[in-house]
Amino acid sequence: MEQSAITHTIMLAAGRFPPGHLGELTQQMPLEMIDAVLAETGAVQSRVRNLLSQVVVYLLLAAGLFAELSYRQVWTRLIAGLNGLPMAMPTSSALAQARRRVGVKPLQVLFRLLAGPPAGAARWRGLLLCAIDGTTMFVPDSPVDRRPRPPTERHCG
Repeated sequence: MEQSAITHTIMLAAGRFPPGHLGELTQQMPLEMIDAVLAETGAVQSRVRNLLSQVVVYLLLAAGLFAELSYRQVWTRLIAGLNGLPMAMPTSSALAQARRRVGVKPLQVLFRLLAGPPAGAARWRGLLLCAIDGTTMFVPDSPVDRRPRPPTERHCG
């Protein structure tokens, strides 16, 4: 099994979460990329907080990977790699407030940055084809979606 080593050094006050230690997340989305996206979208915190904006972005990315877990459970997984360093456990409301503070825009910009150029051939009726594995999603439908369809329009799966 391969292991990754991160050599990013940052200074934090005791008990604060260091955003640069998250293994593959920080390999694929380095702290500098997150900082640039936060600056571009105006979501950089104006004062030092217990939950830094960079940490919140990584928390939300990890929450996407662990969709069945609460924010607090995801937080526990994020701090698991700190080898027993004492870390404060934020409340559920603190995590939700931090998510609202950062907003949606940084994640939209990060998605566009990482998704790459639009795919030409990977489209169906003008829509980008995507695969989502291991996650069940409930999405709203419309009356058009519920109407009876001829056999040629029905798709299973």
